[in-house]
Amino acid sequence: MSSFFIKSGLAFLIISLLTGLASPTLGGKKSMELSAADQELLFKVARDSIKAHLKGEQAVLPQTTSPVLSQPRGLFVTLNRQGRLRGCIGYLEAVIPVLAAVQEMALAAAFRDPRFPPLREEELADLEVEISILSPMRLIKDVDEIQVGRHGLFMARGPCRGLLLPQVATEYGWDRFTFLQQTCLFLAFFLAWDCIAKPKPVPPAISPN
Repeated sequence: MSSFFIKSGLAFLIISLLTGLASPTLGGKKSMELSAADQELLFKVARDSIKAHLKGEQAVLPQTTSPVLSQPRGLFVTLNRQGRLRGCIGYLEAVIPVLAAVQEMALAAAFRDPRFPPLREEELADLEVEISILSPMRLIKDVDEIQVGRHGLFMARGPCRGLLLPQVATEYGWDRFTFLQQTCLFLAFFLAWDCIAKPKPVPPAISPN
């Protein structure tokens, strides 16, 4: 994940890049190699946890010898039905190990996303599950470094927060500017265009990395 800071008045706009999808290799300096068996287990845990909850049972987290799935990583679980979003919740930062995070966020996306009613059993048949595992945060010098389809965006200004995962821009065919604009709108800024269109009053703050 990367951050781009712009100072505007008394507020700071933070644009963070999120790299990585549910794929064998995750980007960033600290890459994560997911084997086919790792990926299969993650999707099984997500689905089995949702099914157990619908039956009123406690989901059991399976044991794994994979060191990759024991690493803490930020990740999101996204649920779709018939081409439409049905739930999406996750950890922006590395909080708990990947396997446990997938179980927890699958349940949260299915039953605790405030935008949707809790998932019903009859919806399982055509439920699609996406798991997006995120790379660690790093700072960038310019928004030109944003790679559409590879990076997601996290923005913050004052108490407001907004996040769009990498696959969103690809699914809608957005270019870099549209991706920035839509993330601003998702963030519900009152002056959405100002956050990307106004000249930067000071150079961006860059980390030692």
